[in-house]
Amino acid sequence: MARGGGRRRTAVATAALGSLLAVAVLSACGGSSGDGADSRASGPPGGAGRSSAAADPTRIPGVGDRLQKRIPGDSRQVVAVYGDGSDSADSTVVLYTKQGSAWHRARSWAAHNGTKGWTTDHHENDKRSPVGVFTLSDAGGVLPDPDPSAGLPYTRSASFAAPRWWAKPYWHDFDYVIAIDYNRVKGTPPNDPTRPEGTAKGGSIWLHMDHGSGTSACVSLPKPAMEYLLRTLDPDLHPVVVMGDRAHLKA
Repeated sequence: MARGGGRRRTAVATAALGSLLAVAVLSACGGSSGDGADSRASGPPGGAGRSSAAADPTRIPGVGDRLQKRIPGDSRQVVAVYGDGSDSADSTVVLYTKQGSAWHRARSWAAHNGTKGWTTDHHENDKRSPVGVFTLSDAGGVLPDPDPSAGLPYTRSASFAAPRWWAKPYWHDFDYVIAIDYNRVKGTPPNDPTRPEGTAKGGSIWLHMDHGSGTSACVSLPKPAMEYLLRTLDPDLHPVVVMGDRAHLKA
């Protein structure tokens, strides 16, 4: 799959790569878990409201020293994923932007994470999302880039499409995706199958569109949320995702 030069990159699927990239998707994110729709939390996560931000605006709310220190000093955009619990598939995603030395809450959305919750030692097919701080470098999907003039480098390809033998609610999971830089090579399409730390550590962990229940390891959001993030996340602002259940985030 070719990616064009410049800040914005767009590609169309090729049959030769389709099957290889589909294997990468099947082995990690998405897939019909057989679970029903989970209940959704509509409000902000506990301890992450405006009052805590006002108490110390230089910190991401609800994030303790261990992970706070891993946020790069030049990062001015943080996507915080607040998991409801260590074994829960429900979470809330909040976008924070930095102005001067202060972080400001921009938007928030109900979301899902791994079907079995969270882990600090993610492995292939454990159905848990990895806890940590990860950069966000590349995006893509089946649909066209919602804003080719802005945002992360974007690869459009039909090879992102979920297999039609998955349950119908999952067919549009990968219409939009943003790669989480866990066990992947930055600067490549999100569905590049390369695993620098080996296949046992899993990979293809993305922000992608929600199907109403837990994922294999990814974080899923409503379509408007994905469109907003694709338009807003700016590589010049060094965006990162800080993700985990609330207890691990606060540690």
